[in-house]
Order: sequence, then C-alpha cells, then structure tokens
Amino acid sequence: MNYRGKSILVAGAGRSGVAAARFLLARGARVTLTDSQPRERLEPAVSGLEEFAARSSALALELGGHREESFRRSDLVVVSPGIPLSLPLFAASRAAGIPVIAEIELAYRHLRGKILGITGSNGKTTTTALVAHLAIGAGRRCHAAGNIGAPLVGFVDEDTPETLYAVELSSFQLEAIDTFRPAAGAILNLTPDHLDRYAGFGDYVAAKRRLFLNQEAGDYAVLNADDPRTAAMATGVPSLPVLFSRRRTLPHGVFVRAGRVVYRDDDGERDLFPVGAVGLVGGHNLENVLAACVLAILAGVPADALEAGVRSFRGVEHRIEFVAELEGVRYYNDSKATNVDATAKALESFPGNILLIAGGRDKEGDFRALRPLVRERVRRLVVIGEAADKLRRALEDATDVSVAGSMAEAVSVCRDAAAPGDIVLLAPACASFDMFRNYEERGRAFKAAVRDTRPDGGTGPRLAPPEDRSHGL
Repeated sequence: MNYRGKSILVAGAGRSGVAAARFLLARGARVTLTDSQPRERLEPAVSGLEEFAARSSALALELGGHREESFRRSDLVVVSPGIPLSLPLFAASRAAGIPVIAEIELAYRHLRGKILGITGSNGKTTTTALVAHLAIGAGRRCHAAGNIGAPLVGFVDEDTPETLYAVELSSFQLEAIDTFRPAAGAILNLTPDHLDRYAGFGDYVAAKRRLFLNQEAGDYAVLNADDPRTAAMATGVPSLPVLFSRRRTLPHGVFVRAGRVVYRDDDGERDLFPVGAVGLVGGHNLENVLAACVLAILAGVPADALEAGVRSFRGVEHRIEFVAELEGVRYYNDSKATNVDATAKALESFPGNILLIAGGRDKEGDFRALRPLVRERVRRLVVIGEAADKLRRALEDATDVSVAGSMAEAVSVCRDAAAPGDIVLLAPACASFDMFRNYEERGRAFKAAVRDTRPDGGTGPRLAPPEDRSHGL
C-alpha cells in the first residue's frame, strides 16, 4: 500500500498512536496526530514527534482536543484503542467515505508472519507473554505485541514469513479491524467489563467475537470450555475450534486429568507436564497456561518443549505479582485487576487473611458481586479513588472498610492492621485513570509504597510465591 502524499489522521497519541504516526511518516504520508489529552498527560514518546513537527510540514500535532475538520479531510483515520469509536468525529469520517481502522489493522496489512491473537476479559497479558516465552524457548522467532505495550506496527520493518506474533487484543482494538485475520485466535473468558463504554454486555461480547471475523477453515479458534459464553462460540466460528479446560477431559484440546496437563488431537494423547510445573498463583492462571499451550502447539512449538517453558515462566508485572514479605506479611500487586471478575479471581487465589486495596475509576461494575468472597477472605478493605464511596457502600456489611486518600496511605493502613501470615493485595476492580496515567503507574506506586514500609527503604530479597499455588483443581 502506498501512503506517499496521503493525508492520514491518527487519533490517540498513546503508544500505538505514536508508533502508527512514525510508521506512516517513514512511508511518506502527511500525518495529523490528535489527542484530547493535554501534552503533559501523554506518553514521553510524543516529545520526539514534537521535534520532528517543528522542522517538517509532514506532521501536525493537535493535542488537548480534537478538530472535526481534521477528521473530515483525511484519506485514512487510524484509531488508538483508548478512543471510543462512538464519538461523532468518527461518524463524520465515515460519512465522508473515509476508512477508520485500528493500528493492528494497519500493521496486519504489512505483515507476513503468523499472528496468534489473544483476547478475553482477563488473563490476556499473561497468556500473550507466556505464548512468546514458550515459542522463544523452543527456538522460534516470536514477538509479544498489541495491548501488552508493544504496538504491532513497530515490528513491520523486521518481519519475516517465519516470525510469530503473540498479539494481545482488547475489544476496542477489535472494533476497528477490517481484514485482520489471526491464524489462531483465543478468547480466554467473558465477563462484564467496560460497561462504561458499551451499551450492554452483548455489545462487548460482539466486539470480542470479531477476533474470528475473517478467519477461514484452515485457521483455529481457541476457546475456554469452562466458560459457558466462550464454549458456546465453538459452533459458530468459521475456523476449527480447539478447546481447553482445567475441569474436564476433552475430545480435542488441552485439559487437566489426574494432576497432569494433557494434549489430545486426532493423532492421540500427549502428556505435557504436571500441574505443579505451573509457578503462577490461582486457578485462572492455570487456564491461561492451558490456552498458551494450545496456541504454542498450533504455531508449531514441539509439545515436549512446553514443560521447560512453563516451569521457567515467572509471570508478568502487575498480575498477582509478588512484591515482598515484610515482618511475615506478603504483598501482592494485581493492579491489572481492573474489573470485578479479575478482583474475584485474585481473591480466590489466596485462602484468606487478605487486606485488600481496591478502587479507582468505576467501569460500572457490580461490586456487590464481591460480597461472598470479601466476607470469606478479606479482613479489611481499604478503598481509594473515585469509586471509594460506591465500594464502601457495596461491601461495608461484608468486612471492615477504611478510606484512604492515596496509595501510600492505603498501604500504610494495611501495614498497621496486618499480622504475620496476612496478605496485602492490590486488586482494584476499577480503572486507574482518576489517580494515575495507567494501571502500570498505579502498580508501581503500590510497590514504591511497600518499599517505603521498610525502615531502610529497601525491598529485601524477592521471595518465591507460596508452594500452595491454589490452582483450584
């Protein structure tokens, strides 16, 4: 595709928007990069583009607000995942006959390697990272890309037909695909999320299902047999469904039987590894491992190479990440638990004695759904952010609740209330944007506050997670 001389608008100046702008500028396009946020709230990478814009007419920056005329006069609009397609600005573009596509669609049109797409309500980043880890460990060239933080378009220049791409995909990214076609696509689970952005849960599910939109008979749809909503999709996809389960045996796919992970296909069964090889906490993480193994096998990773990769995988930052043990109290960072179901899974990962830090920007989640788990396992709830009062009202009859004005104060409250053997867990059930730029910044703030609980300000040795990994078998 020839972009030279084309006028292209990139909506959103986050990581994917900046990467798309650089990609298009390198191919001779005239780019307008727009974002409603002021400059100081945007990625540091924007500063390099500001220097380019100062010396070249090929780039225009429109920060701190969108201009409708820019959306009407472009040849193409590339949208970042943080920008709602429901904005009237995009309707104006489409009414003018201007295509609106996602950054992943832009990248896909130029890639020759094999794409393994991963979506779902929870577990996407862990699964994406593990797929790449398994493939690389087996000697394959593989990149983890997409919503995991590395824009897919950034890999186009080093692409080869043999390259694998493990691509984390949000519902927002899938809304704006056109030809994007993963060789294997996985939907890990489906629970209510982003209801602040969708008219209803059905619209959210429909966006996720677009992962399979362009697949054909030679492609694969990887689905969670233990999730009724994803399992039901097996009869309606254009590709070959391959399931995974931690609860029952399957005629085809990856499952757990008698404490072992097994892969079964038309050629028979292969014993892969014991469940004990999985070093991640929680039954939901076992499901992530099963999904990653299916994708890796479908991508050509030898089955006998999986155990070593699973054993050496240490997880992903901000996903039930062990931070420290201080005076007998263990601290875990699950800042990526941005919805009610993710927080529930985090709570299920520990037997009890939890001091939970939750709150942030409400995504219209039903916090009352957490009552049984909070009553059973949480000794104290510390609420923060815009949703603090809603959380307090929803859960004050289930446990003791404290309100904190900052992350540092929340950790301090937990430290003072904790006893040896307790767990301090950040699992917010909310978005981060009221207090932080993103969930990563929130997680780092939690870890910094934990460090500050030590008199010397140090972090101490990083300890292994508990031997009882509570996979929920």
